[in-house]
Amino acid sequence: MAILETYNLKKIYGSGENEVHALDGVSLEVEQGEFVSIVGTSGSGKSTLLHMLGGLDRPDDGDVFVDGKDIFSLGDEELTIFRRRKIGFVFQNYNLVPSLNVYENIVLPIQLDGREPDKKYIDSIIETLGLTEKLDNLPNNLSGGQQQRVAIARALAAKPAIILADEPTGNLDSKTSQDVMGLLKITGERFSQTIVMITHNEEIAQMADRIIRIEDGKIVSGK
Repeated sequence: MAILETYNLKKIYGSGENEVHALDGVSLEVEQGEFVSIVGTSGSGKSTLLHMLGGLDRPDDGDVFVDGKDIFSLGDEELTIFRRRKIGFVFQNYNLVPSLNVYENIVLPIQLDGREPDKKYIDSIIETLGLTEKLDNLPNNLSGGQQQRVAIARALAAKPAIILADEPTGNLDSKTSQDVMGLLKITGERFSQTIVMITHNEEIAQMADRIIRIEDGKIVSGK
């Protein structure tokens, strides 16, 4: 079953001679439980695509369906709630709240939604990611790799329909990158998560089940 579908996505920046087609008719499907990497050079449109998939930006044309829902049929407030419940994000810069400890960062999206965390499930994520001894630490007391593990745990915690990872190893050295990617893959499989990751790193991309290549706003392979 396709958990993520896009149809003819288009996004244009600028006008006239300065017009840039960041996305030029992108259609794709991602199946439940699949780990997909989207690869492209800087300016290829991969970041724009990820922002559309996550409802962080609206396309000029086309549709995005997440878990059967046309996300751009929703108003801004509805979309914010849907995103919080259905889409987990892992960013290159971790985006942790510096004043909150590791555990508080992990459960923050659930609490913002007014729900109680599933403690058994959260504990399982924490154990899988090797964070049990770090729960009281603030982010600035953690290494980059540890901070990214916290970000992965936070993305998993709300049991989203899909996880979107934006250059998740971009700020990490090669060994730590491999470790974090291994954990992302393991947690995805263990918790039956669907993961879509953008990266410019070919070695990292190879860890996914499928690679989609994008150039000049168009998918050129792996559709």
